[in-house]
Amino acid sequence: MNKEKKKRKSKKKDSKFIKKIKQNMYKWHRVIGLITIIPVIFWTLSGLMHPFMAHFFKPEIARDKLETQLIDKSQLHFSIQEVLQKNELTQFKNFRIVTFNNKTYYQLKTIFGELWYFDAATAKKLENGDQIYAEWLSRYFLDDQKSPVKQSEVVTEFTSQYKYVNRYLPVYKLTFNRPDAMEIYVETSSGKLATYNPKSRQAFIWFFDTFHNWSFMDAITNNSIRIITMIFLLTVIGFSALSGILIYGLLWKQFKKTDSLEPKRGLRKYHRQIGIWISLFTLTFAFSGAYHATTKWSPYTLSQMVYEPTFKTSDIVKTANTNLNLDWSRFQNIGIIMFNDTIYYRCQLKEKEKGKYKIAESDSKWKKKDDSKSEIVYINASTNQIVPGLDLQYAEFLAYYFTGGAPKLACCEIDMSSYEEEEVNLENVKLLESKVFTDFESREYGFVNKRLPVIKLAYDTPEKTTYFIETSTSRLAAVIKNSDKVEGYSFAFLHKFLFMDWAGKNIRDLSMVLAALTILIVSVLGFILFLKKK
Repeated sequence: MNKEKKKRKSKKKDSKFIKKIKQNMYKWHRVIGLITIIPVIFWTLSGLMHPFMAHFFKPEIARDKLETQLIDKSQLHFSIQEVLQKNELTQFKNFRIVTFNNKTYYQLKTIFGELWYFDAATAKKLENGDQIYAEWLSRYFLDDQKSPVKQSEVVTEFTSQYKYVNRYLPVYKLTFNRPDAMEIYVETSSGKLATYNPKSRQAFIWFFDTFHNWSFMDAITNNSIRIITMIFLLTVIGFSALSGILIYGLLWKQFKKTDSLEPKRGLRKYHRQIGIWISLFTLTFAFSGAYHATTKWSPYTLSQMVYEPTFKTSDIVKTANTNLNLDWSRFQNIGIIMFNDTIYYRCQLKEKEKGKYKIAESDSKWKKKDDSKSEIVYINASTNQIVPGLDLQYAEFLAYYFTGGAPKLACCEIDMSSYEEEEVNLENVKLLESKVFTDFESREYGFVNKRLPVIKLAYDTPEKTTYFIETSTSRLAAVIKNSDKVEGYSFAFLHKFLFMDWAGKNIRDLSMVLAALTILIVSVLGFILFLKKK
């Protein structure tokens, strides 16, 4: 008898305790839901659009890259030395050769960062040459020689329409007068397509930037407040999902006893059932989104990480570029570098044929069958002798330069706290791995990094930092630490559903759309329930 009484008392105490918890849980679940209903609508609607616009309705373009052509030596009537002397130029940053409108030009970067063009056949300067080349590139990529150019401008910083994800700066932005109001961004210094936005994509970029990245807050506050607000609301959304799981899932058998007088029907029933299933996705979206937001404190600075010493015309007169000791039948382009106080010509040659039958060197999904590889040759500007293996040595020097010896430009808001790892003197650090990337690898160096070819340098630092160097432009293409890898995988798997890659991109994107749509439905159902109760 005593045992039965004790059981009844304990049951009564438990039921009162649970009832009290439930009342508070319901209350806080509703409050949290009300706080986050607007952010959830913003994020889910803009999230829904991303797979649609980025994949299902992705705009097409005729060409996405400039095909590398062989340059006929006979077209170079004048050497770069003769061009510089005839135009009375005593200093410059670099040069290369470009061909457009059926002519070959030396593209010269001046000490002021301007790009000038000199006809290789006459040594005369092409007036307004950079803009002409930008238009030629744009028409080449579009395969459109008829539509008039509505506007042409130089973009020197990232904007709401030209995001940092595009990497290249400065670029030309050309707007064409045609039904799709196409905007083309090109980097004339490398002849690369940065991005292209027809009218539909322009609207999507604005919508996504405004409602997913919350750029509207930039008008009323600063970047730090925007990130803090986003992280706070994403954390609250995570708590909302957790409280929903507790109420409607794990403890539902106990909670429903006190609700026997008010059974869950209609909207309440669907809100509970759908909510339990979708809570996991809500948590993954919220966690990975908040984690990703923490990487946005510092501005993007890689576009300024370039090594550009000044060369004197008198320093390169000994060996003319037209007299270099190389296989001119494979010649594709040329540049100039300074390494260990010595000047070298960096020559790009078409790779030698390896035999009748070729074997693909990479199984990357980004690889295209018609991609031709190049051989890089360095020639001493004084001795005219080829120096083997210098590309890797130069890449190692650049990694050291960008970490220990890189000047911090006054124009750039570089947060030095983010460079603590790079301050390690790489001269005394073991190089664990070096590798040439001629194709994008989805896991290690993906399409988002833009630049190719690059040299991967993995060092034995505390963070196992890896540098990707583009030696053709003497630029730092990417820096990846262990912490970056963790965040990258978190965002890829939990936010972009990379775990669904096995089913193909269509199914993966469809899964993302369904998950975001269901979260939106559950949130709206909860809001309707609140209004009905009121």
